[in-house]
Amino acid sequence: MSRTRIHNFSISLDGFATGEPQSLETPFGHAGQKLHTWMMRTQYWDPNGTDGVDHAYAERHGPGIGAEIMGANKFGPPGWHDDPDWKGWWGPNPPFHTPVFVLTHHARPSLEMEGGNVFHFLEATPAEALETVRAAADGQDIRIGGGATVVRDFLAAGLVDHMHLVQVPIVLGRGVRLWDGLEGVEEAFDVETVASPTGVTHFTFTRKAS
Repeated sequence: MSRTRIHNFSISLDGFATGEPQSLETPFGHAGQKLHTWMMRTQYWDPNGTDGVDHAYAERHGPGIGAEIMGANKFGPPGWHDDPDWKGWWGPNPPFHTPVFVLTHHARPSLEMEGGNVFHFLEATPAEALETVRAAADGQDIRIGGGATVVRDFLAAGLVDHMHLVQVPIVLGRGVRLWDGLEGVEEAFDVETVASPTGVTHFTFTRKAS
């Protein structure tokens, strides 16, 4: 059976995965790109970037993925569902190249774009979403793409098999926290850590065999 995977998910020292307030001009609120600078400096993101440990982790994002699940706040800023012309942040050829299922209370027709990208809009619980998305993934793994609320919901439901988490040495103080309500979640996983010379720490959570 296909696994559910999370990759390159960055949080601050105080556990925030995004700042506030989110808007069209500031997708990550007051955090800006501080949580993602480590990745943007790698060859995964920039051909002229570095090829060290950060790159080695970042490039695992894509192989073996057949579909993605994301939350409404990853697809667009507050109010995007009122704009019938909104097609996401990524331009005509988004970087997913798979079916993407957006969890939202505001359903709309599927949106087909370049590069094999098709956005479907789904109102469902995590378990219901997985049941739908597994068929679209065609035997490959499913990426839980965020944001923090969606990742938290899938963790709380026990539906994450692999998670790559990156702790960035900044303090945000406010925003959306990952860990709220997840006390003891680590007990279901084998956890490995690797410190990078760039200052970030890579955590790999692999679900224990039952």
